[in-house]
Amino acid sequence: MDRRLENKRALVTGASRGIGAAIARRLAREGAHVALTYVGNPDQADQTVKAIQALGVKALAIRADSADAVAVVAAVERAVNELGGIDILVNNAGIAIISPLDDFRLEDFDRILAVNVRAVFVATQAAVKHMRMGGRIINVGSCNAERIPFVGGGVYGMSKAALVGLVKGLARDLGPRGITINNVAPGPVDTDMNPATSDFAKLTVERFMALPRYGTGDEIASLVSWLASAEASYVTGANLAIDGGYTA
Repeated sequence: MDRRLENKRALVTGASRGIGAAIARRLAREGAHVALTYVGNPDQADQTVKAIQALGVKALAIRADSADAVAVVAAVERAVNELGGIDILVNNAGIAIISPLDDFRLEDFDRILAVNVRAVFVATQAAVKHMRMGGRIINVGSCNAERIPFVGGGVYGMSKAALVGLVKGLARDLGPRGITINNVAPGPVDTDMNPATSDFAKLTVERFMALPRYGTGDEIASLVSWLASAEASYVTGANLAIDGGYTA
């Protein structure tokens, strides 16, 4: 693989497993040193770090709950200190709480916004203080920002739609500094939280997909790595669907 990110320094939030881990490994394969955050499973985070280190680059795991703004800023600062700077921030950490309107708890509403929206802003604000010309901010949004064909996903969809507006606005702030900011918007992806073998997945594929399958974490990571590279230097303020035709 072309090491087009040789010696870049990256922080990927929520990257002990799933899509985040796939992104962290892909950036490392292309030559980047990678810090990742996790919340609840240090063993998985350690396994991901070891897999990255085996590729010949630096890696570290930082425990940080994205709902805690102080912890988010501290994670950015630690990544900067231990990697010697930051060139790439991938705001991947996110949660989904699905519940009908009448049953939705206000504390769950607040936590979704804290993790899915506020943490993205906080991490971005902290990271760009250390970024030079050519810096990259990449958020992992969702196809559900545009389409939610099931009950109970309104708050989750709202949180991901908020990232679209945030990216468009921050592209104006960061453009003069030579820093790009974009969203990727995955469709259904095969993870341990949403396995492609479930009954829900079968229904999703049959009813909503143009391509009759779930995506993979590696496919999402390929788009993220491209946005992180010099090849995407003219792309900013974009929301790029990678959803198998879910929103087509």
